[in-house]
Amino acid sequence: MRLLALLLIGLLSACATEPPPVVSVPTGGELLPAVKPAKIEPEKLPPATDVWERLRRQLTFHTLHNAQIGAARDHYLKQTRFLEVIAPRAERYLYHLVTEIEQRDMPADIALLPLVESALNPFAYSSQRAAGLWQIMPGTADDLNMRRDWWYDARLDVRDSTRSALDYLEALNGDFDGDWLLTLAAYNAGKARVRRAIRRNRDAGLPTDYWSLKLPRETRHYVPRLIALSTLVAFDRALGLELPPVPNSPAFVAVPTGGQIEMLRAAELAKMELLDLRRLNPGQLRWATAPHGSGELLVPAERAEALASTFAALPDEQRVTWEHYRIRRGDSLIRIAKRFDTRVALLREVNNIRGNMIRAGDTLMIPSSEAWRESLAMARKGRTGVRRGYTVRSGDSLYVIAQRFGVTIDDIITWNNLDPARYLQPGQALTLFIEGG
Repeated sequence: MRLLALLLIGLLSACATEPPPVVSVPTGGELLPAVKPAKIEPEKLPPATDVWERLRRQLTFHTLHNAQIGAARDHYLKQTRFLEVIAPRAERYLYHLVTEIEQRDMPADIALLPLVESALNPFAYSSQRAAGLWQIMPGTADDLNMRRDWWYDARLDVRDSTRSALDYLEALNGDFDGDWLLTLAAYNAGKARVRRAIRRNRDAGLPTDYWSLKLPRETRHYVPRLIALSTLVAFDRALGLELPPVPNSPAFVAVPTGGQIEMLRAAELAKMELLDLRRLNPGQLRWATAPHGSGELLVPAERAEALASTFAALPDEQRVTWEHYRIRRGDSLIRIAKRFDTRVALLREVNNIRGNMIRAGDTLMIPSSEAWRESLAMARKGRTGVRRGYTVRSGDSLYVIAQRFGVTIDDIITWNNLDPARYLQPGQALTLFIEGG
């Protein structure tokens, strides 16, 4: 019955365009029956007005089928709110993902990988400390030279994370001789683990394709889920799905800020909600953009030109550059003030320090101009909700706490001056601002 249903899906989808060619990787899975409609040359098709349609014309993995893929497809079909959840995220990010993958001539299906990884949520953190749309681990980020500091996490940034994830996938694909299923398995489980599984099978005289390997349970589900998503997009109408419309045009444009700027000030100048600006710039972890960064913010495409002019005209007296400094053993306020060409009195005032006592490991905020008061006022203004304390429990993570209280991870980091690279400790006191108390 399953094979008959899949045949019907193929027949229903065949009325519009010729199915993409079967992906040329070893699969060990059963291929969908070939259905040959009247051929329509791609150049004769009208331009796609929706990103899903643009993607659908290029998919290849949907021509694979076996029991694991069928189970993964059923898994998604049972999640009745899945499309509702990803709809606004797809509108923000999907065009960029598809465009970047097309430019590299990678399988278009890879654009669906962030749906498997994070449900297209750039703020997503896992219990294993993977982060962002592509769920990049800290160690992998370091290997890829991705910036991670108090101000900024490239794993959360839409453009930086996508560029690094695709670089990594291309490198893995070269390591596995162009086999995309093994590439995806290695992205999830690690290259060394997949190589060991291949070696075990080869030594035992067994096949070494993805479907034949003994891999971790998560990885055995991971690849079929991506293929299942490819099937859902390819055969959405036949499966009774209504994909959220996503215009086939850029959702955001990078605008130069002319220097560090408070996120709230940028949102007000752009005439948009602070949360909406953060959703386009999730890599920015604080109330102000990172110093020594790209000097750009992503904003809605329709507001980019006017906002670029506004940023350029922002007077110097409304700008401030902040440094975040971790106190070292042997430091004193006088020594730090000299290092940053500032005054001890200013360090005390900004950081609420009485006297001269400072401790190694604590941090200081150091402004470069007298506009710091307004800047910090904007940081406080950006907080919403009722203040409440929370004590970290065993097993807690930023992700768990954010989900429990309906806030974002970067909110918790900003409210508590946290270092994202450090673990939370049981008993640690946090301050949260919760909507509705």
